[in-house]
Amino acid sequence: MRVLLVNPPMASYYHRLGLKYPPLGIGYIAGVLQKEGHIVRVIDLNVEKINIGNIPYQDFDVVGISTDTTRYPIAISIARYAKARGCRVVIGGPHTTFLDRETLETGYIDYVVRGEGEYIMLELLKAVEGEKDIREVKGVSYIKDGEFIRNPDAELIRDLDSLPFPARNLLPMDRYTAKLEGTYATSLVTSRGCPFNCSFCSASAFSGIEWRSRSVKNIVEELEILYKKYGFKAIAFFDDNFTLNPNRVTELCEEILRLGWKFKWWAFSRVEGILNNPKMVELMAKAGNYMVFIGFESANQEVLDSFKKKLAVEKAKEAISILRRNKIKVMGSFILGAIGETKEMIQRTIDYARRLDPDIAQFSVLTPYPGTALFEEVKSRLIHKNWSLYDGGYNVFRLEHLNPREVRWLIAKAYISFYGRPRRLLKQGISSLWSMIIGYKFDRKVPLRFVEGDWCRI
Repeated sequence: MRVLLVNPPMASYYHRLGLKYPPLGIGYIAGVLQKEGHIVRVIDLNVEKINIGNIPYQDFDVVGISTDTTRYPIAISIARYAKARGCRVVIGGPHTTFLDRETLETGYIDYVVRGEGEYIMLELLKAVEGEKDIREVKGVSYIKDGEFIRNPDAELIRDLDSLPFPARNLLPMDRYTAKLEGTYATSLVTSRGCPFNCSFCSASAFSGIEWRSRSVKNIVEELEILYKKYGFKAIAFFDDNFTLNPNRVTELCEEILRLGWKFKWWAFSRVEGILNNPKMVELMAKAGNYMVFIGFESANQEVLDSFKKKLAVEKAKEAISILRRNKIKVMGSFILGAIGETKEMIQRTIDYARRLDPDIAQFSVLTPYPGTALFEEVKSRLIHKNWSLYDGGYNVFRLEHLNPREVRWLIAKAYISFYGRPRRLLKQGISSLWSMIIGYKFDRKVPLRFVEGDWCRI
């Protein structure tokens, strides 16, 4: 079949700073479909300047759209155009997985793919072609004869090594201009699932609480393509928790060192993952790890407990010390606006961030994404369902002590307080502000060229 996969555009702060990475979720689906003989095209509206009304939907049998909560409104607009051109429309991603009925009731969607979409999409296409009964396709929701039907969940993909690598040959790889330490970077996912199930995060609900990993051999095979063929000297590992299995991290780092590869890399971790494995951290540094992202979230233990974070406030400083001893930079996340937080509690977190002094601090407003325990907890408190504002910058549910305007000001205050210090302002604040203002005006390209069906470094 002829399949078009569309990645809707985003307008986030980080995207504006140039942190544009390939949509690996769509890339994986494209890889599976391509391997099975389907004709696939990918359009990534984050980096391709195409008006959604001018996309040639009519050239395809099926249009698949991947979306999160913030991009849901534009995803539905894309679906409306595709439907008007006579296409079957499929949508997937964390938002629609958990709000499948609401999505189908728009009238523009034929099928919702719930959860990990690679093999569900493959089976769904068989049903669309008439080779299989739609009732037998697990993981899809649809409306038939006016009745909403939610087929049983599909099983999680246990053997991640069985998946083909993301079809980067179908992506505009020269347009993804993210940089790490001044070097063009690309992304990689080496595991799925998260056992911690924090109340504000949908990762555990979407990908499961069972952590599943690719083998080091399989990871290295993909790294070799990115490092040698595409020429990337910086990698962002986008696993929800890269360091969950210290033995695997150690094995991977040892292999990178054995191969003599020299690239910088970035990854997510948790405080205890660093604290409990100082030897692993030493090896990470030797193998090129230059920054780790950690969610510290709050200076208030009661807030951390309400998030089900399983973290003690006082442990954060120790983790940062271990990373700094190994010359690994720290990107710290802080969340403001819990239900019972007061101005004084939020100020405590702002002061805490200044004391911890990570190399980069991210402050965001607590946001209830569909599929999270938090969303269920605050359903009756939601101020609106303008999903485009569910981006971590706005207070979207009623708090006990603060209103949306106050929360908005406190977020601004947090950034000013952290980055407004003279040393920070000179080092990061001015350059970041400049990028925010002119970020979209530069049409930079990664030095790649497309030859014989795939990309290679110029």
